[in-house]
Amino acid sequence: MRTEWTKFRTVRGFVIAMIIAFAAILALGLTPMSGTCTEQTCRQPVGPAGEEVRDSFYLLHRPLTGDGSLTARLTSMTGRIPDIPADEGDGDDGGGRAAGPAAGEGMRDGLVAWAKAGLIIKDGTERGSAYAAVMMTGGHGVRMQHDFVHDRSAQPETTGAPVPTWLRLTRTGDVITGESSADGVNWTRVASVELDGLPSTVRIGLFATSPQFVEATGVAGASSGPSSVTATFDDISGGVAGWTGQGVGGDGAHQSTGTGFTLTGSGDIGPAVVGAAGLGVSITQTLLGTFAGLVLVVVVGAAFMTGEYRRGMIRTTLAATPDRGRVLFAKAAVLGGVTFVVGLAGAAIVVVLGRRLLVGNGVYVLPSTLLTEVRVITGTAALLAVAAVLALGIGAMLRRSAVAISAVVGLIVLPYLLALTVLPAAAADWLLRVTPAAAFAVQQSAKQFYQVENLYTPVDGYFPLPWWAGFGVLCLWAGAALAGAAVLLRRRDV
Repeated sequence: MRTEWTKFRTVRGFVIAMIIAFAAILALGLTPMSGTCTEQTCRQPVGPAGEEVRDSFYLLHRPLTGDGSLTARLTSMTGRIPDIPADEGDGDDGGGRAAGPAAGEGMRDGLVAWAKAGLIIKDGTERGSAYAAVMMTGGHGVRMQHDFVHDRSAQPETTGAPVPTWLRLTRTGDVITGESSADGVNWTRVASVELDGLPSTVRIGLFATSPQFVEATGVAGASSGPSSVTATFDDISGGVAGWTGQGVGGDGAHQSTGTGFTLTGSGDIGPAVVGAAGLGVSITQTLLGTFAGLVLVVVVGAAFMTGEYRRGMIRTTLAATPDRGRVLFAKAAVLGGVTFVVGLAGAAIVVVLGRRLLVGNGVYVLPSTLLTEVRVITGTAALLAVAAVLALGIGAMLRRSAVAISAVVGLIVLPYLLALTVLPAAAADWLLRVTPAAAFAVQQSAKQFYQVENLYTPVDGYFPLPWWAGFGVLCLWAGAALAGAAVLLRRRDV
């Protein structure tokens, strides 16, 4: 170990390359994008669990004290979506993504898959307050959702928006039960949920909302714009008197039909996300310089082994230490340790300072927990370290710097760049599952939610594998490369 460390630190090229890799991570990570958001204008309400949420819908409500229920028949559900031109994209949503037309401008008929209309019990009309709702969706059938991040489907799960459908929502203490029926006689329980600390008097009523419509524009782009849903209810238990209409966090309207109501709403009730249908960016945006640093540490990793073959020093090294496996793994330990320290310092600086620069330039950065930030920073450092070790193993097998570097760049850097730019989503997902580039999943800080309409792509910091699985793919590749290198190093003449 001491010998290999001495070799590393006395080769000026290795030291300079590591310094440049550190500088590249900083340079790209601290180059801010611009937006139009501030902490005051773009910050979202906070849900019961402390996460930022979207809470914008039209509500027709009345008070409910103690236990009780509401039943209504949903007779129709239609929507409007933006007619986004192919060259749309001059707008910006504060996170660098193209924005579609404003609500009401250039709209056409269409129903977003996660448009929602149904019955809701909510702890007041303040945004972010606890709630439970049973609903029909535009493309995912009947659902029961509560407190923004929880979603359950009716069983068996249905698709589309079949109407008419009867819905019922019942409160018993803190337990809220949602039911649905095709005929108003035979009822099926969708789910029962518990809202801890629900006050004695809550608001119960009808609601309608429709999230951002998202449309891919080209291979790696997307445009989005507001959509709306119009839902008609009748057979409302308790009659049509005594209701109050209110837009919660947005606009909307209701109209009496004599026997019921028609509600029009826009927005969403769910967790706030990063992406075309979301708001702002995540801390992953600050780590764009990782791929540049990765190229440099790969060069060092390959050259740390192939350089000895090129200069003939490998004979001296193996004469001094005949156990060739010990030599290889000592090199891997030194290279991995140095790279980890460099990557850790660079990632820590860009995550902390990069966030401040983005916010200062009008880009809203969704909050992340300290544990998530620590995982992203250390994961980035580990990604660079293991990638360098992979390059070392391939360099030991191929013995040629240029060939080894090209092979590792082709395995890690190229798939990542292709996934960010020109590949369609399906191909990008496949590459980021089977190649070492899967390890970039360690940088994902934003959560994906099934019930939120969004394009969960690498461009926005979303990856097809969990962070631990993606990193595991890279470790498998590196382990295989080191094992192959150890076998060949023992069998071949130096």
